[in-house]
Parts: sequence; C-alpha cells; structure tokens
Amino acid sequence: METSIFREKLFVGRVALITGGGTGIGLRTAREFSRLGATVLIASRNPKHLETALPAITAEGGQAQSFICNVRDETSVKECIAAILKKYPKVDFLVNNAGGQFPAPAEKMTKKGWDAVIETNLTGPFLVSREIFNQCFEQHGGAIVNVIANIWRGFPMMAHTGAARAGVDNLTKTLASEWGRYGVRVNAVAPGIIHSSGLDSYDENFQQVALGMKRFNQAFRLGTEAEVAAAILFLFTPAAAFITGETLRVDGGDSLYSPSYPPVAHDKIPPFGEDD
Repeated sequence: METSIFREKLFVGRVALITGGGTGIGLRTAREFSRLGATVLIASRNPKHLETALPAITAEGGQAQSFICNVRDETSVKECIAAILKKYPKVDFLVNNAGGQFPAPAEKMTKKGWDAVIETNLTGPFLVSREIFNQCFEQHGGAIVNVIANIWRGFPMMAHTGAARAGVDNLTKTLASEWGRYGVRVNAVAPGIIHSSGLDSYDENFQQVALGMKRFNQAFRLGTEAEVAAAILFLFTPAAAFITGETLRVDGGDSLYSPSYPPVAHDKIPPFGEDD
C-alpha cells in the first residue's frame, strides 16, 4: 500500500472496529487504520472473507483480529461486541460499513428481498451502534462513521438500499444529537460509484452500467477505495473533533449532476490510491 496521506502513527493506541471489513472499502479502511498504528478489528458474517482479509492486514505489519458478526441478528451483534470487549478494554472507533443490495425495479422487488436489504443496511448500523454505545461508548466516548451511498437524486433500481441509506443519514444526525453529551461523534460518508471489489457481486450487464456512470461526475472517472477510506479516516482524526452529524459526499460531484451543464471528459483530477 502506498504511503498514507495522514501523519505516521496517527492512531497508535487506538482500537477500530470495521463491519464488513473483509472486502472492498471496509478492507481498505482496515488496512489504512492499521498502517497508521491502530489495532484493527474486522467483522463479517462470512468467515472466508475474514480468512482472506486478516493476512492481508498483518502482512503489512498491522495488528488485527477478526470476529464473526451478522449485523442483521441482534444476538450476534451483542455477542460480537461483548467478545471484543473481553479482549480489549475499549473500542475507540466504529465504522458501520457492512451492507449489501441487488438491482431490481421497485415493482419487481419481493418483500423478502426488501426486508433483507433494509435489515442489513439500516437495522444493522443501528444495532451495532447501539451495542457499542451501551457496552463501551457511554462510558468512554468514541466516534462512529456510517458508510452510506449517493442517495441524493433517488436510487433507481435500488429502492431498498436507497431507502435504507437515507434512513442511516437521518440516524447519523439523531445519534449525534443524543450521544454528543457522552463524548460520541457520529458522522457518515456517502460514496459515489467506486471501482471496488463490491462491483464483482453484480452481473456483467449491471457492472457495465456502473462503469459508465463516470460521465455524471466532475472527475469523469470512478472513485477508488483509497479515496473513500481516506475520507472515513479523516472523520476520526483530531482535525475533525468539531464535526458531528454530518454526511461527507465522496462522489466527485455526482450528486450535483445537472443535464443542463453536464460534465465533460478530462483527466485533470487523477485518482488517489488506484493501484495499491
């Protein structure tokens, strides 16, 4: 991994929990935290993702442990946080990154499919945040960053995740208001279309649609996992100590797209961390 944009050893002595930390943006965030000295805890309901991710972090000299956690299951979440706090005196940072969705027009969505996405992308962040607060942050303080999505112009073909992510945007503001008195900051990051391993979970046709979305943002390219990870980490730095209840858009201006003044092709805003 290339040299971090942040100060070396910035997070030494801190413990960071990343849900969905085994792949994509979550793994890149875990690697970045580790690179800066944090002890990294990656959680996923898929043991294979953890088996692959853990060596990737430790091979770079990082300190990391993995935990099985199904964010949709209240008991699993409670047990995961309790197991973590048996090993560590406290957790300092939480990244609610675990998520999942599938493309479908709203009229074709089943209730089962709708419920699964809502539970993962909205209920999950609530449950994990609640448990880390009740078991740790209420006493020690801390910071949370929720990873949502570019929901500002609606979310065609993704009504379920659009609704869930909009809910997390509001949940971010609510928790920031309720928990600020305990020394807890809560923010969110909203990525646009990112060239991430997450694209591999979609069929080829949808992948091609996603790759073509670069024409709607001002950088005229897809974002990188590193760019999202850097935004997430910024919100945990001391420089962000006076920021809470905010959602930082990492979308190249996609959410500002106007057909009356569309972006034009150029290569003047190069990507950060594209190849590492």
